[in-house]
Amino acid sequence: PHPFLADFDGEKITVEKDLLEGEPFESPMMPFGGNEQLAWSPDSRQIAYTCRKKTGRDYATSTDSDIFLYDIATKTTRNLCKPEGWTAPSETDYTRSLQNQPVNAKNGQDANVGYDQNPQFSPDGKYIAWSSMERDGYESDRARLCVYELRTGKKSYVTEGFDSGVDAFLWSPDSKRLYFAGVWHGKVNLHVADLKGKLRQITDDPADYSLVSLLPGEKQLLVKRHSLSRPDEIYTVDVKNGRVAQLTEENKWFYDHLAWGDVKERWTKTVDGQKMLSWVIYPPHFDPTKKYPTLLFCEGGPQSPVSQFWSYRWNFQIMAAQGYIVIAPNRRGLPGFGKAWLEEISGDYTGLCMQDYLSAIDDIASEPYVDRERLGAVGASFGGFSVYWLAGNHNKRFKAFIAHDGIYNTQQQYTETEELWFANWDMGSAPWVKNAEGQQQKAFRTSPHLYVDRWDTPILCIHGQRDFRIEYTQAESAFTAARLRGIPAQLLLFPDENHWVLRPQNGILWQRTFFRWLDKYLK
Repeated sequence: PHPFLADFDGEKITVEKDLLEGEPFESPMMPFGGNEQLAWSPDSRQIAYTCRKKTGRDYATSTDSDIFLYDIATKTTRNLCKPEGWTAPSETDYTRSLQNQPVNAKNGQDANVGYDQNPQFSPDGKYIAWSSMERDGYESDRARLCVYELRTGKKSYVTEGFDSGVDAFLWSPDSKRLYFAGVWHGKVNLHVADLKGKLRQITDDPADYSLVSLLPGEKQLLVKRHSLSRPDEIYTVDVKNGRVAQLTEENKWFYDHLAWGDVKERWTKTVDGQKMLSWVIYPPHFDPTKKYPTLLFCEGGPQSPVSQFWSYRWNFQIMAAQGYIVIAPNRRGLPGFGKAWLEEISGDYTGLCMQDYLSAIDDIASEPYVDRERLGAVGASFGGFSVYWLAGNHNKRFKAFIAHDGIYNTQQQYTETEELWFANWDMGSAPWVKNAEGQQQKAFRTSPHLYVDRWDTPILCIHGQRDFRIEYTQAESAFTAARLRGIPAQLLLFPDENHWVLRPQNGILWQRTFFRWLDKYLK
């Protein structure tokens, strides 16, 4: 896609102008970009757009997108993220993580080399704010709010004091503040930052918020809010005291006729002495004198938070309604617990993050109401990788596994994925590149497929055949390996799905297959 500019007299469009005419680039950026990556100036004289102006191997291995400003009168474009004369590294090694490779800047000027996207002009037209990541190749870097002063070219990062990433954001009407949503300790709450970087948290609910708009007068925010027990509804939030008022309840009749499980916060001590947050979802009408089968939920990403998200597929209330306790840990590598916790997974897929999963299931299994003989582990994407790895390293803890769109063989997956920057950063390099000790990176030396000789537990493998992030051959390979080992296994492939299950009928089949498998081995 390209952004176009045109005149409109109320009846017809004329004088069309392609802002990227003749250029082999895209804006908005594929695959997820939309109108949020474009912005009009308040005086309608300028357009800001997001673009990653790279092709070939650079496009496949770099996340370096920029904010460009197009002047309608002069028909000129300038890059707001790079100083004039800036050049990219001349000798890029496309098979290694970009985190240790050089970045060139002219005259000591700074250059934004990570993801820069989603520009918004301030109402007074003096500033542009956008979401900015610091490092090239790291798509899960902390997203900061960058504020660019158009008159001086000065950039400031007003959320440096928030040790997590920024989601959606809004300008205040007087252009002095920015409201934003951000995850912290398993909840996506609302915050406000002024242009000097002074921060204030507005809400502190067990919920996830997303911004819609500021209401006139700047006294209230219009927001969407959901939790592990409720889908999105519309609310207002008082910007001073955080008081929440619900405006819609479209599903009240259904809520009133369903039994819901309790959701509780649980903190577990990890093997290295830190504290880890898990959400525990209990079956409706939970009776602590009984024993329940229990599921360990393994999150994907691998840097996606286990917040108060509402999912129509990985829905913990549905799992609880089937009689399962669910424990969902915020293991190493998930945002909302500081930079160090987030980045301990980079280059180490099978280290502390996997020990965190075992700590979580061992902790909940110590409760008298958990049946230790009926434990299962389920997950998608990196969660699927986790399931495949746990299958060979669980020491007979689990009685059933389900892996959806997971990585089974990291060496194979490296050259299959369409996001090579992701593999380079998280795995460290290509499989054929050796470290100083003459070894492959740890991600390849500890790939799940190397532990198949230890597999001993029934496993269901699910995959979409249009998944180019992680090819469906990963599930086929895992299924075949299990069957050759004489282990009960089932393979479910969706010919018309990608990395997610998006079609309603497929979603129903997914749920039925999921619970039939669990019920067979855990009930």
